[in-house]
Amino acid sequence: MTIRRTALMTLLAAGTLKLTPAPLPAQPHLNPVVDLLQARKPVFGLYAPANRRARPGGPAMPADSVKSPAQLAREALGATTSDYVFDGTMEGNFDAGFATFAPFAEGIFAAGMLEAGTPKRLKAPLFVKTPGIAADVPLAQQRIMKQLEQGVSGIVFVDVESASELEAGIAAMRFVSNGGVRPNNAHGSAPARWGMTDAQYHQAADVWPLNPRGELVNFAIVESKEGIAKVREIAQVKGIGVLFPGAGTLRGVYSTTNADGQRVFDEKAWEGAIQQVLAACKEFNVPCGYPAGEADIEERMRQGFSVFVIGWGEPGFRAVAKGRAKAGR
Repeated sequence: MTIRRTALMTLLAAGTLKLTPAPLPAQPHLNPVVDLLQARKPVFGLYAPANRRARPGGPAMPADSVKSPAQLAREALGATTSDYVFDGTMEGNFDAGFATFAPFAEGIFAAGMLEAGTPKRLKAPLFVKTPGIAADVPLAQQRIMKQLEQGVSGIVFVDVESASELEAGIAAMRFVSNGGVRPNNAHGSAPARWGMTDAQYHQAADVWPLNPRGELVNFAIVESKEGIAKVREIAQVKGIGVLFPGAGTLRGVYSTTNADGQRVFDEKAWEGAIQQVLAACKEFNVPCGYPAGEADIEERMRQGFSVFVIGWGEPGFRAVAKGRAKAGR
């Protein structure tokens, strides 16, 4: 026996040497997007598939081409390279959009959203747009709670123009017992869809990163000159998950009509606004999102964007494949 080993055993026997046990590995979240964000890995989401719309004034869509909510849900869950499913139908007319979304949400959980095993995991958690908050905060908060009761894992706040708007939205995602405004018994169908009891859901359904074990994430979209002007303030809100420039809407914001009645797009100002959002993300260490496509996803990743929402369909699938390849995922 060596002198070193003898000395070590003597110290252990005397209780003067304390060995610190290795930390246990962190348990994965039910919502895999949280784990990706914590690890600073790129995240790729696809819009939910939808039935094609008939052209205004044109013939109605053939009955055999219209898919049921259950069929669309199975199709969405079949896109296995997508980290989350994004639904934007409730941004405009909430009631009409919700009537379409609710059976889709039911269908996607029935189709196997919740993976078997321990711990439980969602294959592609649902992220949904909610209408703007500023016009009617109490109504906006009621709508957010209604969405969460469907088993939603992410709320996407549109047209955010101030920190107070975002704070009100985050409060609606949190139960009263956690300092929010969501009633403590407002669970709806979510616990069963997450494979939990009401008590377990109540503990899990909190906002990350405010609660490191929380399963809910929010995206905040800045898509106006007012929002761009306050983007640093918005980026500092406690509980923000991901900050996005609303690139599509901002194209219109930075377009004008000339004397000939033609629309003129100021691409330099538009790109400058996008970069302002990215700069705020980097300054305050907030993941930055972008509505990318096949043509620009690699460039936006190079710039520092790391969370993407991508259109459904073959071009979107190729965009996800390019992004995952670049990220080494």
